[in-house]
Amino acid sequence: MAVERTLSIIKPDATERNITGRINTFFEEGGLRIVAQKRLHLTRAQAEKFYAVHAERAFYGELCDYMCSGPVVVQVLEGEDAIVRNREIMGATNPANADEGTIRKAVGQDVQANSVHGSDAPETAAKEIAFFFSDLEIVG
Repeated sequence: MAVERTLSIIKPDATERNITGRINTFFEEGGLRIVAQKRLHLTRAQAEKFYAVHAERAFYGELCDYMCSGPVVVQVLEGEDAIVRNREIMGATNPANADEGTIRKAVGQDVQANSVHGSDAPETAAKEIAFFFSDLEIVG
C-alpha cells in the first residue's frame, strides 16, 4: 500500500454544530494523520472555482451557496491508501445510505449537509490540496 495525501473539507453544517473534533477523531482512529489544517470562510468566487467541475450540473449554484454559507475546515489527510480510506471513513454521500460507523451516518443531515468532502482520485487530491495549501503548509 502507498502512503497518499487527500483533501478533506469539514462542511458548514458540521462547523455550525461545533463537531469538527468529533469528525477528526474518525479520521485519526481510522489511521489517517492530519498534516495540514485551516479554518476559513469560502467566498462565492472560491466555491465556484473549487467546484467548477460541477458547473453544468443542476445542483452547482446551490452547492456553491451552501459551501460559502459558513466556515469550513480544510485539511490534508495522510496515510496508506488515504484517498480510499478517507472515502470509507466518510461513508455514502447520502447519510441515509451510509454504513454504521461512518461520519455521514453518525453526523450527516442530508445529501448536501453531509458534513464532509473528500477527494475521489489521486489527480483530484493533488489539485484540491494545491487549491488550499502551499507545500510549506503541509507538515507530515
